[in-house]
Amino acid sequence: MAAKNINLNDVLKNHFGFDTFKGDQEAIIKNLLAGRDTFVLMPTGGGKSLCYQLPAVIMEGTAIVISPLIALMKNQVDAMRNMGEEDGIAHFINSSLNKAAIDLVKADILEGKTKLLYVAPESLTKDENVEFLKKIKISFYAVDEAHCISEWGHDFRPEYRRIRPIVNEIGNAPIIALTATATNKVRDDIKKNLGIQDADDFKSSFNRSNLYYEVRPKTRGVDKDIIKFIKANAGKSGIIYCLSRKKVEKLAEILQANDIPAMAYHAGMEAAVRSSTQDAFIMEKIDVIVATIAFGMGIDKPDVRYVIHYDIPKSLEGYYQETGRAGRDGGEGQCIAFYNSKDVQKLEKFLEGKPLAEQDIGRQLLQETTAYCESSVCRRKLLLHYFGENYEEDNCGSCDNCLSPKKKLEARDLLETVLEVVLAVKENFKTDYIVDILVGNETTAVTDYMHEELDFFGSGSDEEEKTWNAVIRQALIAGYLRKDVENYGIIKVTDEGRKFLKHPTSFMIVEDKEFDDESEGPMRGGGSFAVDPELYSMLKDLRKKLAKQLELPPYVIFQDPSLEAMATTYPITMEELQNIPGVGSGKAKRYGQKFIELIKRHVEENEIERPEDMRVRTVANKSKLKVSIIQSIDMKVALDDIAISKGIDFDELLTEIEAIVYSGTKLNINYFIDSVMDEERAEDIYEYFRESLSDSIDDAIDELGNDYSEEEIRLVRIKFISEMGN
Repeated sequence: MAAKNINLNDVLKNHFGFDTFKGDQEAIIKNLLAGRDTFVLMPTGGGKSLCYQLPAVIMEGTAIVISPLIALMKNQVDAMRNMGEEDGIAHFINSSLNKAAIDLVKADILEGKTKLLYVAPESLTKDENVEFLKKIKISFYAVDEAHCISEWGHDFRPEYRRIRPIVNEIGNAPIIALTATATNKVRDDIKKNLGIQDADDFKSSFNRSNLYYEVRPKTRGVDKDIIKFIKANAGKSGIIYCLSRKKVEKLAEILQANDIPAMAYHAGMEAAVRSSTQDAFIMEKIDVIVATIAFGMGIDKPDVRYVIHYDIPKSLEGYYQETGRAGRDGGEGQCIAFYNSKDVQKLEKFLEGKPLAEQDIGRQLLQETTAYCESSVCRRKLLLHYFGENYEEDNCGSCDNCLSPKKKLEARDLLETVLEVVLAVKENFKTDYIVDILVGNETTAVTDYMHEELDFFGSGSDEEEKTWNAVIRQALIAGYLRKDVENYGIIKVTDEGRKFLKHPTSFMIVEDKEFDDESEGPMRGGGSFAVDPELYSMLKDLRKKLAKQLELPPYVIFQDPSLEAMATTYPITMEELQNIPGVGSGKAKRYGQKFIELIKRHVEENEIERPEDMRVRTVANKSKLKVSIIQSIDMKVALDDIAISKGIDFDELLTEIEAIVYSGTKLNINYFIDSVMDEERAEDIYEYFRESLSDSIDDAIDELGNDYSEEEIRLVRIKFISEMGN
């Protein structure tokens, strides 16, 4: 243990270069120096690392820091070495080191030079490492990113569950567990698994007042929207998170093709490539990192100015931690998430096949994320409530919902009904079930419990489901209801809720937002997506006139997103028109001349300055894939075989083929349709599209019924567009 007369402020200044401690840092350090187990819940940017780095420097022995990422270890070891005169003060042992390098690390430790040893949990459990660590004096164990221990956390890692048994084997010492994000459930899980239930808790506020939160509709124009946003914030550092490695690589290529200095980062890349990419970002050789969640943990870059979520995260904890990488220096930090309900459905599908308990946890976490995205309540209030913290302000002034507030509705009677229904079903069911009772949905679960016989069944059918969801979500925030997280997320009435039933008072709510997944809506803030409404209306009129002359549905000529793009970028040559999404050379030559003439006339009459530089350039390998698909179809290769040979899902192949035919290229897939569909079924779908004014798959399913699969409808739509429009 360090000498008792050491002045912590002197160590802070001399070794770390800071004049004062932030928040609870000093109290946490003193607690650890006193030999007490310690639990630290501190948002990203709060200074967690110092809480174990400083005591490690002054305590006798070596501190073992258990950390999940090699990138994080390298970053922190470099930082510690830069602060001192001796490189041996900090080391890491992980899979990136060969035996000779590990032997050098062990020699420094045995000589007493090393105060901090960073290890991955996998390295900690290796027999040779356990035997070595038994020989040395350990000052304490620091478990960083401790939420990885919990199945309820956003980045669960089973190997973290083995930490306590290994600590027992190596030798006991105080434990400090640190995380930037944890609900009460996750916090209890961490302490129980580490055997530190009696640890002293230090919990900082989760409110990052400098961060701006916004959720935008994720539409077909999302890539263009992101490019515009980045160009409006040129020179600033940003991170874009995607869920899949494939999307990371594709988006990074698109950004590069549009002159944005960006690089991809994910766990499937070689360690050296990941390391050089990380260094390029920190050294500001590039502005943007496109990454999976493998990037960012422990990255010491304080001036990240925006974090964009291309895909909605699997949990609010993941979202909060990832957004927390913006504005760590207290400066500007924009947090933009793109939301589409279909992405949530995909994430739910990924849960299938997992153990039932894991599925249930995953669905509950997704429901919380969905609620956050769809709600019109202050984003800050929602986030802080999720982490057990109350935000008292009515308007934070720094989220999309507060800057464009919706009109509030009186919902006293609705809340009364919700509370009565929750009590009537014995507080044993989740939100979805309560809503089913209210609107009168006779689901299998409802009839199994015979709850369709309740007086309350269907009592709320005058209101939409989204209204009831909004009432329940806002009643949770107001404290009238609570969610029993450990028990499948069932809804309970609180004491405040029971008081409300006895003496109802005013309860004002805002309705949830509506997200139109198909639309290509306007952008806000930095990247204003300005569709020219007058031109757009004129283009629609021209399309309608042409459609009537040619006896075609209007969408066969150009889809709405193509018209919106024309009314944004003002193409006035055939070459420019071909760069509009959904317009290929064939379609441009067939229908484009009149549209170009109309746009050119509008631009000249209104003296419009055209944003030619904002055109989104596609990447070459994309067109290679399209050419290859066209060649395979010409050779009559079965579509499912094409998908397998290209390494893509059948759904993705259909999307590629749709893009090809909507751009004006004629494809004949009759050979495949004939092999997988009855002729009459195909004719029924074809006739539907001939008579319909919409090419929407959802509309087609509603009209044709569930007898036809989505794949069948998409295949025939491809045939129809190709034959009628190209």
